[in-house]
Amino acid sequence: MSMLIIGIDDAGRGPVIGPMVLAGCLIQEEIEVDFKDVGVKDSKMLTQKRREQLAELIREKAMKYKVVQISPNEIDTSLNGGTNLNKLEAIKMAEIINTLNKGDMPIRVLIDCPSTNPHEWTDYLKKHITKLENLEIVSEHKADQKYLAVSAASILAKTKREEEIKKLKKKIGKDFGSGYPADPVTCKFLQEHSKKHEKDGIFRKTWQTWKDLCGKKEQKKLPGF
Repeated sequence: MSMLIIGIDDAGRGPVIGPMVLAGCLIQEEIEVDFKDVGVKDSKMLTQKRREQLAELIREKAMKYKVVQISPNEIDTSLNGGTNLNKLEAIKMAEIINTLNKGDMPIRVLIDCPSTNPHEWTDYLKKHITKLENLEIVSEHKADQKYLAVSAASILAKTKREEEIKKLKKKIGKDFGSGYPADPVTCKFLQEHSKKHEKDGIFRKTWQTWKDLCGKKEQKKLPGF
């Protein structure tokens, strides 16, 4: 039987609004040829429509796949408790590996590493994997551009986050843009509606963007401002 590969990637690490999403897909090595033929690549290099089309195909071709959401509240709780985002990702990626691991069959696990220190981060990841036997773990920067299995995972993660963002906009009845701090639409939404939606669980309140904008908003109410 051909080698089995698990590709893992995240989407939505940096936004101040909405969840972070991680995805993993388990495939047979030869499926990478099919992925290449249909144009699977790093999700950032594709249009939203094309990502949605490819996500459907990836789900059909994969032996198994798993998508994990991390809510803003969970991110804040983790960071306030001393577990940084890199460690939180390692814990969640280990959860994906534990779900997709076929047991006694050799699997190559390819991960787009979120840390500047892949070796140290991989050691932390391994502590949360229940069965390390037969696993070869490759954790690299820009793995979503190097490996088709990781590209596929990046597409699954990004399409899921886009679905969730669409749901959030419908729920609150406002367009807040991409949710990223550099997005002017997102910043305007924060400045004008942060108080109203503060308890809706959509903001990452540990983010400096949230603290800065909300701090400025509070300052304006003080005497002398």
